Amino acid sequence: MSGSVQVVEYNGTTGADDSGYSSQVTNLNVFYESGDFAWIIVSSALVLLMIPGVGFFYSGLARRKSALSLIMLAMLSVAVVDFQWFFWGYSLAFSHTGSSYIGDLGNFGLMKTLAQPSVGSSKIPDLLFCLFQGMFAAITPALAIGAAVDRARILPCIVFIFVWSTIVYDPLAYWTWNANGWSAKLGGLDFAGGTPVHISSGAAALAFSIMLGKRSGYDKSAGLPYRPHNVTHIVLGTVFLWVGWFGFNGGSAFAANLRAVMACIVTHLAACVGAITWVLLDYRLEKKWSVVGFCSGAIAGLVAITPAAGFVTPWAAVIFGIVGGIGCNIATKLKFLIGADDALDVFAVHGIGGIIGNLLTGLFAADYIAALDGTSEIPGGWVNQNYIQLAYQIADSVAGFSYSFGLTCIILFLLNLIPGLSLRVRPEEEDIGIDDIQLGEFAYDYVELQRHTSDILMARNSQSQSDHERTSLKGMVPEKTSPV
Repeated sequence: MSGSVQVVEYNGTTGADDSGYSSQVTNLNVFYESGDFAWIIVSSALVLLMIPGVGFFYSGLARRKSALSLIMLAMLSVAVVDFQWFFWGYSLAFSHTGSSYIGDLGNFGLMKTLAQPSVGSSKIPDLLFCLFQGMFAAITPALAIGAAVDRARILPCIVFIFVWSTIVYDPLAYWTWNANGWSAKLGGLDFAGGTPVHISSGAAALAFSIMLGKRSGYDKSAGLPYRPHNVTHIVLGTVFLWVGWFGFNGGSAFAANLRAVMACIVTHLAACVGAITWVLLDYRLEKKWSVVGFCSGAIAGLVAITPAAGFVTPWAAVIFGIVGGIGCNIATKLKFLIGADDALDVFAVHGIGGIIGNLLTGLFAADYIAALDGTSEIPGGWVNQNYIQLAYQIADSVAGFSYSFGLTCIILFLLNLIPGLSLRVRPEEEDIGIDDIQLGEFAYDYVELQRHTSDILMARNSQSQSDHERTSLKGMVPEKTSPV
């Protein structure tokens, strides 16, 4: 019980897939507190809000000819993954029974998913836990798919999202958060997704970048230099993500209690410190106060604190923000060393940021912070003289990164062999832009007017010379032209 409201102790079936009584016989709400219900429902909505935030953030960083496609891919991740989550994803990740690696299909199609206390917490039922965790499942491939910018076809991305969620995300979530999973049994600490969300998406983005190949015009030392086309979109995406992260980390306490409050406090603090750190690092080089740097640093701090949010003190959150900001900033140079065209630095911010967060959790996790929810007991990290915890965190990070990277490469290789699912657009289509070729729509109407102005003038001159009977072609726009 997380508060003062009295609830009836659940005495139905546990440890097996079961709906938990009948709603026509028993009031199923008496086993849980309404305040906890309200907080997790709101947190679910906040995490959902983060996904278009990812789309806007990526869209702003990209060139305008790919701006709309990145927003579309983020929203497709919601639709595809949450169907997959209903179909079998939730069961594979959070069934009450299963092996040390993956769950079974006892909750296939959300059958027997109702009022039994969830795998994640006895404070909320299976159905609510399913809703909340489904948002985590949806945002993870949305993060990874940023690596597809400028050169990937939409259809293979849709298929990839479904397959990747099943083969990569669900097992990672199972072994991290399901009590039957090997990492959970080992003693790994991951409060809100350092490995299943951030390390897995960063590793997948790196694999995606390598398997797709470099964009046209890419230089091995300078990359493909261009300025983000819309910094306002980057700020908007950051705001969505920053606000949503309160539900992402705070909701992972699975109750409205002091631990949830502490998770929100350290989340916000790490974001603030990460943003300032990145801005200062950029300022020392260019003597400019970079808005993009501020947003990137805030995200780096948020990523780093994610696995630790329910385990660490506010003073430790400052360290997470500083180290996360510095580490992710430096990691943006790694793509040149390994020859990967990770245009949006997904690997640097999420992959490296997640690893940093996992390792720092092994140092700064405190048993008395976890106990703020009134029930959790952990051995803590180095601050509690539990020095083996760092080894557990390393094992979890290495396993998660290797698994995601390896399986992503295999999935993409096989997809590319299937007729109709070739990953990359043709070079001439890449020059035109993904928005035009794959969507037939654009992020901005004025772009079309700007692109077609010269064509309008040429059409007027040509027509006036060949046909004097027509008076004017003012306002006529060709149906299809190539963008500049």
